[in-house]
Amino acid sequence: MVQKLLADNPIDPKVKRWCGNATTDVMVDACSWPDDVRNERKNGPWHYIDIPRGNHKGDLAEYCGAEGCVTRAIEEQRAILKDKSVDSLKRAEAIRYLIHFVGDLHQPLHAVTNADNGGNCVPVKYLHHEPRPNSLHPEGEDYSPNLHQVWDTEIVERHMEVSNPLRYADELDEKFHSEFAAWEAAGIHVDNWAWESHARAETAVYDAFPEKIAIEPDMKLKSCSENNHMGKRMFEKHLAVDEAYQANAAKTAQTSLAQAGVRLAMILNDAARAAY
Repeated sequence: MVQKLLADNPIDPKVKRWCGNATTDVMVDACSWPDDVRNERKNGPWHYIDIPRGNHKGDLAEYCGAEGCVTRAIEEQRAILKDKSVDSLKRAEAIRYLIHFVGDLHQPLHAVTNADNGGNCVPVKYLHHEPRPNSLHPEGEDYSPNLHQVWDTEIVERHMEVSNPLRYADELDEKFHSEFAAWEAAGIHVDNWAWESHARAETAVYDAFPEKIAIEPDMKLKSCSENNHMGKRMFEKHLAVDEAYQANAAKTAQTSLAQAGVRLAMILNDAARAAY
């Protein structure tokens, strides 16, 4: 089902691709497409859910604004994919969104906020790389590396070392194989996955630093200079992702990636059963 829908409804070749040229693997090619079109379609909020630090179980509806959020987007795209009466292009796009959003949901900083735009306003020294201001927006107190960026890419890429994504996926299969049955038995519960990711953000992201990072007032920032100069205040903490933090973060990322893979498979299998 997935191969046919994606192959029959290819991505518009005029779309500027985040990861460069298209690949022959239609699922790999699908992965970054939601980032490629997010500005054009103005659906950036679909990629995350801002659950404030310090909050625990409860209804996620209050954190999902009028523009949507990742948990709602997953459920909406699941419904589109499962309905075989829907136009095949929309169903192909639903697959691309689901591949991407299930991944996003399992990145802990896509399920948390500390009035820091999901860690984007938290400058960090990553190993020997010191944080530097973004030359395009120096007044916005944006820095790189920052906490979100490090968790998005650097931690996993460094842990992969000489491997490549396909081999790394095989290694995750081997490492977590004994847990797959339990993850599948738990069923498809997107809100639970969001709370699980949020809990990881608390423990493996923020609390893993020796320096205490206080819980900030619940507010959404337009720039990192807001909330009493959030970016500058975090910069002055001199937070560092050292080898010890990297090692623990890589373990968390491995578990999250493995769960995301299994859970995406569950969603796609469920849709295929409904549609055929």
